[in-house]
Amino acid sequence: MPMIDMDWLRDHVDVPAEETYEDLARDLVRVGLEEEEIHRSQVTGPIVVGYVVDATSEPQKNGKTINWCHVDVGEQYNATDEQGNKVPRGIVCGAPNMAAGEKVVVTLPGSVLPGDFKIEPRKTYGHISDGMCASERELGLGDSHNGIILLREYGFTPEEYEALQPGDDAMALLHMNNPLLEINITPDRGYAFSYRGVAREFHHSTGAAFTDPVIALREQAPAGHSGDAQHDLDVQIEDNAPIHGVVGADRYYGRIVRGFNPSAPTPSWMRRRLTRAGMRSISLAVDVTNYVMLDLGQPLHAYDADAITGPIVVRRAGEGEHLTTLDGVDRALSPEDLLITDSPDGNRASRVLGLAGVMGGLYGEVTDNTQNLFIEAAHFDQVTIARSSRRHKLPTEAARRFERGVDTDLQAAAVELAVQLLTRYGSGEGSLTPVDVNNTSRMPDIRFKTSEVARLTGLELGINEISDILTDIGCTVAGGGNGEFSVVPPTWRPDLNEPCDLVEEVARLVGYDKIPTVVPAVPATETGLTLAQRRQRWIADTLAQYGMVESLSYPFVGSADFEAFGLNEADLEPVSVHIANPLAGDRPYLRRELLWTLSTTVQRNLRRGINNFALYEIGHVYLADPQAPAIPALPGGVKPTEEQLQALDAGLPDQPLRVAGVFVGKAEHDGWLGGSRDVDYTDAVEAVQRIARRLGATLVLRQYAASEAPVSWHPGRVAQVCLDNGTVLGLVGELHPRVNEALGLPAHSAAFELDVTTLLAALDDAPVQAKPVATYPPVRQDLAFSVPATVTAAQVEQAIRAGAGDLLESVELFDVYQGDELGEGMRSLAYAVVFRSATKTLQSEDTDALRAAIIEQAQALGAQLRA
Repeated sequence: MPMIDMDWLRDHVDVPAEETYEDLARDLVRVGLEEEEIHRSQVTGPIVVGYVVDATSEPQKNGKTINWCHVDVGEQYNATDEQGNKVPRGIVCGAPNMAAGEKVVVTLPGSVLPGDFKIEPRKTYGHISDGMCASERELGLGDSHNGIILLREYGFTPEEYEALQPGDDAMALLHMNNPLLEINITPDRGYAFSYRGVAREFHHSTGAAFTDPVIALREQAPAGHSGDAQHDLDVQIEDNAPIHGVVGADRYYGRIVRGFNPSAPTPSWMRRRLTRAGMRSISLAVDVTNYVMLDLGQPLHAYDADAITGPIVVRRAGEGEHLTTLDGVDRALSPEDLLITDSPDGNRASRVLGLAGVMGGLYGEVTDNTQNLFIEAAHFDQVTIARSSRRHKLPTEAARRFERGVDTDLQAAAVELAVQLLTRYGSGEGSLTPVDVNNTSRMPDIRFKTSEVARLTGLELGINEISDILTDIGCTVAGGGNGEFSVVPPTWRPDLNEPCDLVEEVARLVGYDKIPTVVPAVPATETGLTLAQRRQRWIADTLAQYGMVESLSYPFVGSADFEAFGLNEADLEPVSVHIANPLAGDRPYLRRELLWTLSTTVQRNLRRGINNFALYEIGHVYLADPQAPAIPALPGGVKPTEEQLQALDAGLPDQPLRVAGVFVGKAEHDGWLGGSRDVDYTDAVEAVQRIARRLGATLVLRQYAASEAPVSWHPGRVAQVCLDNGTVLGLVGELHPRVNEALGLPAHSAAFELDVTTLLAALDDAPVQAKPVATYPPVRQDLAFSVPATVTAAQVEQAIRAGAGDLLESVELFDVYQGDELGEGMRSLAYAVVFRSATKTLQSEDTDALRAAIIEQAQALGAQLRA
């Protein structure tokens, strides 16, 4: 994100002298430029200008040569000799460019450099080094570490350099003590990636006087030529494969600068500004193009004019073409890439000079011998540049601006500023016959009703006030007599295309805080959650009360998930929903079961050392139907018909709501009384039963035969969860040991998954009829039955309920026992049965009759009451 230097900003707008960076951040955020961070220097002084009195080379045994120097750092900071006289400080310096007579930057003892590096006197190479001569990298000013900073080469004019005195504050000289404001720019406001744009926004926020530098530069720039007229270089634009019908380049402006001095240094003020903006100073020609881009927002590219041959052709790449970009990487080009090419040896468009709007190539780049420059400024299609930047993973500063939208009327002014700087500091001479291929179109008129402002925002503004705001942002406003304007947006605002965009601009500049807060009227009808929504919350509350933690997981799955659950991808692929552009290449499907994605959350917690927990999730699964009709492509801009909507619904996959849970580790922990228990299938069964009780549903568990159990579940510890009419809702039990091993889960990890959509649809919506509270005492009896192992506990419970009838208050299985004394294939099931009458106290003869009826019903199952 852009770094804002207040001194640079003052070139274009009147920032008050007392403005702080905190004030600047508040002023900009009012108009939507959000503060990211205020960066303050990590460097503390004293850091001063030093004059190298002498420098003696001393070769060392390790092969290195150091310089023992005496550096004058001013009366205040110089050392004191034995006689009390001020003398230059002795400093050891290993930089190869150290020499007597140079003015350097000296960090004195007590100063702190980036990385909390403290400068202190220390003995090294047989001397006491009383300070350090610093490089750019050591001060955090750049990447250069090839030698120390020589102020003679740092872009000062002869007069400025002569005025530098030993002891002068180098932190102020190099602006190391000034903060920087980093701001966040939304993608639709590319113009704010420049000081010109930020200055304009500061004006909108505070009313400070703003001077658009482009107006004067455009007047000073010579008229461009194209076609058969006289011009610097023939340029042609051809695009046989425009993306979405938009030509890749609609303007190309170029101008030659002759007689440029390639050894001319970048002025210190420009070097400093570039460094504070996060850019490395390279050479005057390159620095000027970067400076203009940061200042005005127009990316430029400089070519060695003597190395390129006309015509310059802007075209799409051909199949198999390659380009070695300035970073030294050979890149295979795509037919969607837009290229800048030239025509050596009469072969038109045969040599690739660069990837348009992204990065130049090695051929034609500016070198230390370049004396004639060709400065390019163009306007490229946003989509084309964005795709090329992402395809080649080159998020350059130029691409960042082009993909957000560059002013189509900025090119001549930007080149004019570059030529002025190259002429002033590099002794060049700008051509008066630039080339300008301009195929840009006028911004379309927007028919804008001023009443839309009040309708969409609630702001009651006058017509003149709205007109003034739109004019101030650069729009051309006409009409207004009937409350309707014809508005032409400025060329630097390609994001303004609809009336609603203009409403947003008006609201932004008036202030979002001025928009009135209005509570919407609530119609006099039933409001709040639907019954299905309330029941869904009941399920979540019930599981949370049971001690489970809710989790949300992304619904994307792939081969690894199928394999972990012992499933065959080939079987699931036809009935799974494919994602056209998956977030992760190894997860191209939407889940068919919640447990597949919930298990990844369980894994993550286990890997972070959380070993005993239970998670649940309520979410949708996606069940594709291979026989479903194709989803039709409907035209945009019109409301679809009922038939079209039905056709859309028919092609969509079924998306039922489900609830799933996983239990791992300990169900009961060691306490001061001792004892613990690992989770098992009973914990999952209890969760399912609690859901059933909370919803008032009757659920039945049907255990599988070992040979019929699903592959993901333990063969002897899994059951179907069914409604009383036999509809299967899901599964409950323990995961298969292979699944536990594949996922890294503990043994006996338990789980359940239920179809909530089907469960809620089966519930009776009639209100529950409350029963009178019985005032007569209950009678409890424990009944233990010896039953064949093939008889389930649920079957015995149903027999008890059938025998006891209305006098049964509750029945609970409390013991299961198998032993040799019962015989092979037999087990004992013990139930606590409670009887209660609403009309009398039950007598022994009553309970004996109930007991006999229960025994009779149980005997039909082959059960015998145990003594």
